[in-house]
Amino acid sequence: MLHEFLSTNRAAIISRTRAKVAERPAPRATEEELEKGIPLFLDQLIDTLRLSRASSNGIEKGATLHGRELLKRGFSVAQVVHDYGGVCQAVTELAGETNASITVDEFHTFNRCLDDAIAQAVTEYTRTREQSIANESTERFGILAHELRNALGCAMLSFQTLRTGSVGLGGSTAALLGRSLSRLSSLIDSSVAEVRLEKGIGVPERVSVCELLEEVEVGASMEANARGLSLAVTRVEHGIDVVVDRQLLAAAVANLLQNAFKFTRPKGNVSLRASSTKDRVSIEVEDQCGGPPPGKMDELFRPFSQRRSKRKGLGLGLSISRKSVEASGGEIRVRDIPGTGCVFTIDLPRLSSAS
Repeated sequence: MLHEFLSTNRAAIISRTRAKVAERPAPRATEEELEKGIPLFLDQLIDTLRLSRASSNGIEKGATLHGRELLKRGFSVAQVVHDYGGVCQAVTELAGETNASITVDEFHTFNRCLDDAIAQAVTEYTRTREQSIANESTERFGILAHELRNALGCAMLSFQTLRTGSVGLGGSTAALLGRSLSRLSSLIDSSVAEVRLEKGIGVPERVSVCELLEEVEVGASMEANARGLSLAVTRVEHGIDVVVDRQLLAAAVANLLQNAFKFTRPKGNVSLRASSTKDRVSIEVEDQCGGPPPGKMDELFRPFSQRRSKRKGLGLGLSISRKSVEASGGEIRVRDIPGTGCVFTIDLPRLSSAS
């Protein structure tokens, strides 16, 4: 039986397949794919062959389950196709070298299993992925509406209290109104930036880094004061320019500052600074959040990710910042200052003076 041959020679087939996949130029093999993916592919194929003997729709059932499992593990469609092909080559080679007593009909069944498994797995993978994206969009819009309603509700209540004249403009009620309006502005700016990113709407132009930070500083200073934080700004001199979409870059810097204000300890300090070399421009935002939880540094830029276990806000700011910077031809990175906080750096190509 073919599935028995696969089971008996499982270790040898996995070894051969790993070697083939590791040599693949594209898509490049990942450690997860080599260590866990290849055994999963072979085991799923063995189960599919076993099911095919029990029922006519066994192949389809096995492949459908396989597609769901691949999505959960983060494999791409290209990996599905190429890794199945690697398994097929390894099995064919080993069967020939060992003169395995596998009939022609069994090889036909094997090839049919591979063809159907790839088709069904990719189909199910695509369907599940599309459903996941749809669910994510629904969740995102629901959270956004909830955040907007909360901020607007606080602003309206604060305004009504101030309107009575029973409290002054310098008190906590006025400060709450200011924070609520700032939150509304931040949510709207982030949403507009995200829509522009998804639709590929970008207008590259020559932007003065000094002037851009001056614009961002106005709103950021108000936000810092409302939260009882201090904001230190170090700008580059005039004449340092970049070619970017002004709105997207401004939104990226503003989101980094909002994130810093949110997690910096009370009465703490947030720094916004810029520097340049002959070819590059760096914009840094440093906070005093105490540092991210252990092992969470790589998750900071994922959508709906939070620095703390207690969710607060959408968790989209850093994700949008990364997309905005990358859309402008730059990159964003973060480093941890143990016991103090984080430094987020936007790195962009500098426009030469000749240009």
